[in-house]
Amino acid sequence: MGLFSKLKLDVPWGHIAAKAWGSQQGPPVLCLHGWLDNANSFDRLIPLLPKDFHYVAVDFGGHGLSSHYGPGLPYYQQNFVSEVRRVAAALKWDRFSLMGHSFGGLVGGMFSCVFPEMVDKLILLEAAPFAVDSNEMENLLTYKRRAIEHTLLVEASKKPSSVVSWEEMLQRFLQNNSHVSEESGELLLQRGTTPVAGGLVLNRDRRMSWPEHSSDYISKELFVHSIKKLQARVLLVKASHGYYNVRRENADREHLRFVLAMLKSVLKERFQFVEVPGNHYVHMNQPQHVAGVISAFLKSKDRVPAQL
Repeated sequence: MGLFSKLKLDVPWGHIAAKAWGSQQGPPVLCLHGWLDNANSFDRLIPLLPKDFHYVAVDFGGHGLSSHYGPGLPYYQQNFVSEVRRVAAALKWDRFSLMGHSFGGLVGGMFSCVFPEMVDKLILLEAAPFAVDSNEMENLLTYKRRAIEHTLLVEASKKPSSVVSWEEMLQRFLQNNSHVSEESGELLLQRGTTPVAGGLVLNRDRRMSWPEHSSDYISKELFVHSIKKLQARVLLVKASHGYYNVRRENADREHLRFVLAMLKSVLKERFQFVEVPGNHYVHMNQPQHVAGVISAFLKSKDRVPAQL
C-alpha cells in the first residue's frame, strides 16, 4: 500500500490538502498530524497497516500544502476540530476512525467528544484526548497573551520567509526536533517546504508559534465530563522515551496517570493502553513498533453502535 492519491478539499479560506491510501470502499480512517508537521507524518506507518481500510491524512490549515488562514484569523485548537468536521463533510463520511499524533491527538480527542456519534475508534499516538490544566494553571493567561502578541508581531513584520539550502533546512529542523530521525525529517520537509530561487522556504504559516499558545486546556472536572460523552473505543499508545518522559518530568507524569486512570474508569473495556519502545516520533522513526497494535485495534470487530 505504498501508493497514495492526492486530495484537495475546498474550504472557505482556500483548500485543505490531503493524501489517501487504500480502497474508498474500506472503513475510513482520518489521520491527524502533530504541531507544525504535515500529512507525511504517516507515510511510513500506513503501508504497514491493514490494506482493507481507507486512510486519509490531512494537512491542517497553515501546515503542509493546505491554505493559510485569512489575515487576522488565529490558529486555535477549536479551528482544527472544525476542520475535521469540514473534511468529513467533504468526503461524505458520517462515521469513521481517527488516528492523531501529539497535537493531532488533542484535536481528535476533542472532535470525538463534540461529535461522539461520528467516531468509531480513536487512536492516540503519544497524545492525550485533551490537555488538562493541572500543571498549567499559572501559565494559561500568559499563553493567551503570547499567542496574540506573536500574531501581531508577525503581521507587523514585512520580513520575507528565510530562503535556505536543503542541507541547512534539514539541519535546523533536526536541531529543533531532537526526536525526529534524519529520514523522518526529510519526509516532513518534502511536504513542508517549497523550492524557490536560491533554496527552500517553509510552507507553514509563521503566525503559528508554540502549541501551548493554540491548545485548549481544560480542568480535571471538564475532562471527566467530556470523556463520558465518548462513544468511540480508544487506543492510547505511549512511547517509552516520549513526550511524558522528556517534558517537565513529575508534573507531566502525574497528568498522564490521571488521564489514564480516568479513561480506564469511564471507558472500561473500550479503552486500551500500550507502551512501546521509542520516542515521541516512534510512529515515523520505527513504525514497526506501533503498526501491530494499531492493526489489531482497527481490525477488532466489537464496534460500538452510534447513539444519537
